[in-house]
Amino acid sequence: MSTNQELLERRAQAIPRGVSTAHPIFVARAQNAELWDVEGRRYLDFAGGIGVQNFGHCHPAVVAAIRDQAGKAIHTAFQVVAYEPYIKLAEELNKRAPLAGPAKTIFFTTGAEAVENAVKISRSFTKRSGLIAFVGGFHGRSLLTMTLTGKVLPYKKSFGPMAGNIFHAPYPMAYHGVTTKESLKGIEKIFKASIDPSEVSAIVIEPVQGEGGFYAAPPDFMQELRAICDQHGILLIADEVQSGFARTGKLFAIEHSGVKPDIITTAKSIAGGLPLSAVIGRKEIMDSPEPGGLGGTYAGNPVACAAGLAILSVLEKEQVLQKSQALGEKIKSKLTGLANSGRFPRIGEVRALGGMIAFELVKDQATHEPAPELAKQVTAAALKQGLILISCGTYSNVIRILVPLTADPAHIDEALVILEKVLGEI
Repeated sequence: MSTNQELLERRAQAIPRGVSTAHPIFVARAQNAELWDVEGRRYLDFAGGIGVQNFGHCHPAVVAAIRDQAGKAIHTAFQVVAYEPYIKLAEELNKRAPLAGPAKTIFFTTGAEAVENAVKISRSFTKRSGLIAFVGGFHGRSLLTMTLTGKVLPYKKSFGPMAGNIFHAPYPMAYHGVTTKESLKGIEKIFKASIDPSEVSAIVIEPVQGEGGFYAAPPDFMQELRAICDQHGILLIADEVQSGFARTGKLFAIEHSGVKPDIITTAKSIAGGLPLSAVIGRKEIMDSPEPGGLGGTYAGNPVACAAGLAILSVLEKEQVLQKSQALGEKIKSKLTGLANSGRFPRIGEVRALGGMIAFELVKDQATHEPAPELAKQVTAAALKQGLILISCGTYSNVIRILVPLTADPAHIDEALVILEKVLGEI
């Protein structure tokens, strides 16, 4: 079998540099929260495929569902010949979605594709084109979703011009001085200076920003946002691609606020690692586009839908929502203790909503000045100790934790020992 170095050299020759990889290792196999590279070295995975493995690598129930469906039909294209797993999974999501009234669901392949189609559906329903998103938000790498994304480097640089009629408001993040009031003022400024609210189709928001740094929108902000949408006939789209499917201790993060969106986009952990995404929305909204206006060749693949049904079964049988809450409390308590001990002055704010956990690395705890260079040091040092971490944030100074919610508690403890050691050396 090839070594990591040999594969790195082959990668450099065969694959463009535009797709980057956080760590210079190549996976041979993975199970739950453990991963082994091609040289046989074991790692604890606190990245989970960027939030795709909420239910662990190769969960036996998911693997069994994949094998069973793959032996029946792998692909027909739902638009040509339909199949029951698509319908069953849609029915299950419709029952669980925190929407006002009956729901309908359509499946796609990626999170960006889900967001793009949520926008199409909102424009069809409202007969408007304007969109409001937020600074720090991440919605994808397609032209429309890249424009919605509120971060230039690396997502927008050199790829312009961007799609039109999209505006960005500040996202509330108290740690960096942006209050709910200031965020709401930002929306009002957009209405005054850039686009009349009667021309806005939807406001697209991550209830918890993913790539932006794991900032959770305060419940009062979400409630005010809902009121603004209701006042002006604007749809509220909750982008739950990263925050959905039990990561925050709820099926969807927006449930923490009590606010009911009009449309939800979800992906990542919906199918345990297979490419599947969904747009779930109020029935009357979802039925707005004409037949043939929505779809995709691989969208809602039967094998992926079967995996999605297995995931929902695991969610209930293994009480994953409760595990998410307990995991968040445990890791946040550990990190907060380190930050407050006086021995780790570079740890800034620690944030956790269920198992969606992050902490800032700062130059000074008093000024909150971001320290992105430390984030690079921490992820690199952790890898040498056998722990896979990834960073995020508008300032690239946040370490995010997306360990499988099903992880063995002993593996969590082992990883936290490594993390404390690494943080003590920066």
